Amino acid sequence: MPKPTVLFACVHNAGRSQMAAGWARQLGEGRIAVHSGGAQPTDRVNDAVVEAMAEVGIDIAGQRPRSWSEEAIRAADVVVTMGCGDTCPVFPGKRYLDWQLPDPSGLPVEEIRPIRDAIETKVRELLDDLIG
Repeated sequence: MPKPTVLFACVHNAGRSQMAAGWARQLGEGRIAVHSGGAQPTDRVNDAVVEAMAEVGIDIAGQRPRSWSEEAIRAADVVVTMGCGDTCPVFPGKRYLDWQLPDPSGLPVEEIRPIRDAIETKVRELLDDLIG
């Protein structure tokens, strides 16, 4: 049976979607294919987001923001959007989840921790649904 594929999408692919992808890779333990992308990717992942994830043992320092590709969207079993509104990709017949989470851009690590933890909870629920 093929691995379920998830695309995490946000505006800059520098915060929320990177945290979600990091959690999904770690918690999915290779049982899920993970992609992330942004509508307007920045040049690097938010340093405070990298720090917050490192605190829980997930290294996303080597990740680079990128645009989502049409191919990645079409391949995804689930597209999880986070704050990108009308700029998020929409393809008929795809399963979409919209996670309402604060944007960590410009926030100190203390304020990112609750966002990180909320993302962990949502990723765990998604993984339970997709791979049991």
